[in-house]
Amino acid sequence: MDDLLNVADYARRAQELLPPGPHAYFAAGAGDEWTLRENVSAYRRWTLRPRILRDVERVSTARTLLGHELAAPIVVAPMAYQRHAHPDGEVAMARAAAAFGTVMTLSTMATCSPADVAAAAPDAPRWFQLYVFRDEGVTRAIVEQAVEAGFRAIVLTVDAPYFGRRERDIRTGWLVPEEPNVPALAAALGAMRATSVTEHFELVSPTLSWRDVERLAGETKLPVLVKGVHTSEDALLAVEHGAAGIVVSNHGGRQLDGVAATIDVLPEVVDAVAGRVEVLVDGGVRRGVDVVVALALGARAVLVGRPALWGLAVDGERGALRVLELLRAELELALGLCGCCSPDDVTRAHGARATV
Repeated sequence: MDDLLNVADYARRAQELLPPGPHAYFAAGAGDEWTLRENVSAYRRWTLRPRILRDVERVSTARTLLGHELAAPIVVAPMAYQRHAHPDGEVAMARAAAAFGTVMTLSTMATCSPADVAAAAPDAPRWFQLYVFRDEGVTRAIVEQAVEAGFRAIVLTVDAPYFGRRERDIRTGWLVPEEPNVPALAAALGAMRATSVTEHFELVSPTLSWRDVERLAGETKLPVLVKGVHTSEDALLAVEHGAAGIVVSNHGGRQLDGVAATIDVLPEVVDAVAGRVEVLVDGGVRRGVDVVVALALGARAVLVGRPALWGLAVDGERGALRVLELLRAELELALGLCGCCSPDDVTRAHGARATV
């Protein structure tokens, strides 16, 4: 793997290794995939403003996030069906995140159970991404699995009342095979009734509202992060309804095509909440310098999905860990060259809109 020097290299190798159907599922965006591309290209519209002649002999990438001591402000985003990228799936991803020193966020649609993921990395912090289902009993049963397995926060996805139109999936005709199944959902349903990606998401409730955020936080007693915020108005409502954190996210460009890149709307959300809750951002992070841009615009941390997934597809746990380490190394270098000894030194003054 010595010739794989960055995330793009891992993405190309993963495409060579994965069958067309699973690769299209993981890589696809909605519609014309404009937002998918914007998430990445928007980072090139921001520049860094380094400060010079600072003592940067010792640079640390460590940061505290919701009480967790992380090796870097880089969290593994929730991604469904990971055993279709590598046989070890979410268990390998959990071990990679633990070895790196960060949080792994497990998807509701994971192909490993919450208990198995917890057993794979028992001492590592882990969050659970939640979809709210039409059947409240199913939702409650899934949350109970996460709580029993020691997950420390719920990441409530709120931008998927309907399944985005992903035309790459339609063209390949890929259906999620019955095996491996989705254990958390299967246990909650009592039987795996859904066999395709679309059918899984047809079980998700389109009636989700701010009342559900309050109810979820009250029932679980865990911090609830609202994932899928795009605007200052909804950021304020999230705070008002008890969110412990906000994830600025457009679902990796997989839901509504035509929405702005997450890095472009991040400052609006950060300014709206004014430090009352921690703000994270996902979508488009491909380099350590992207992490610095996000920090400069007010993010407490970033979530990375596809980069870690490509690492998993290429070389399992080692590949996912290697991608995280590459991002951390790039981040460390960028911090030092910006005159910052840690993520806490990065301020809004370190970022600016590109003039060209």
